[in-house]
Amino acid sequence: MRFMELAKRNLKVMYRDLLSLGLTILFPPALLLILSPLARFGGIWAPTMITPGIVLFGFAMITMSSAVILARDRESALLSRLLTTPLRANDFISAYSLPYIPVAIIQIVAIFAIGGLLGLEISGNAGLVFLVLFVMSLGFIGLGMILGALLTYNQLSAVYAPVILLVVFGGAWVPLEVMGGVFQSIMNALPFAHALDAARDIMAHGAGFSDIATDFYWVLGYTLVLFALGIFLFRRRMVE
Repeated sequence: MRFMELAKRNLKVMYRDLLSLGLTILFPPALLLILSPLARFGGIWAPTMITPGIVLFGFAMITMSSAVILARDRESALLSRLLTTPLRANDFISAYSLPYIPVAIIQIVAIFAIGGLLGLEISGNAGLVFLVLFVMSLGFIGLGMILGALLTYNQLSAVYAPVILLVVFGGAWVPLEVMGGVFQSIMNALPFAHALDAARDIMAHGAGFSDIATDFYWVLGYTLVLFALGIFLFRRRMVE
C-alpha cells in the first residue's frame, strides 16, 4: 500500500524519541501504582473503576504525541515534498496513525497487568473490555490527527491540558454525578464517558455486548467521525 513507506518512516521517528515514547507507555501504569493506596476508599478509586480511567489518560498522551509528529512535519519541507506524490489525504492520516496503534495496545496490556497485581478482577469478557478500549484508542488517535492538521507545533502545547482535563473530569477520576448539571450533559455527549461506562459494566457486573451496545456504538461512531474529520481537514491543508 502506498502509505506504508511513510508509516514506516513515522514509526522510526517515534521510536527514536525514546524519552517521549517511554513516558507515554510507562507513566500511566506508574500513575496507577501511585494512586493504588486510594483503593481503600472504594468508589471511583477501586481497581475496577480507576483502571479504565488510567487507560483513557494514557490515550490522551497518545493524542498529543501523534498530533506533534504530524504538526511538526506539516511545518517542515518533508511534507511539502510528500504532497507532490500520489498519496491522498486518507493515506497521510493512515500513515501517521498506524504507528500509535501498537503503543495503545501496549498501554492497555501494561495498565491491566498492573491492575491485576493490585487486585483488579474482571467479571465479564476481558476481550470485550479490550475491544471497547481499543476502539476508544483509535478515537484518541483520530483526535490527534485533527489537532495535528489544524494546529502548529507551538500551538499544541496550549491544548494539552484541556485534552487531559476532558478525560479526568469526563468520568475517569471524578464521577460525572459529582459534577452534575450542564457539565455532566456535555460529558455524556462525548465518547469518553461511554467508553468508561461500557468497560466498567463488563468488568464489575459481567455485562455482555447487548448490555453495552449503545455505549459501544457511541464510541465507534465518534471514532469514525474523528478520522473522517481528520482526513477532511488534512485535505484542506493540502490545497492551501
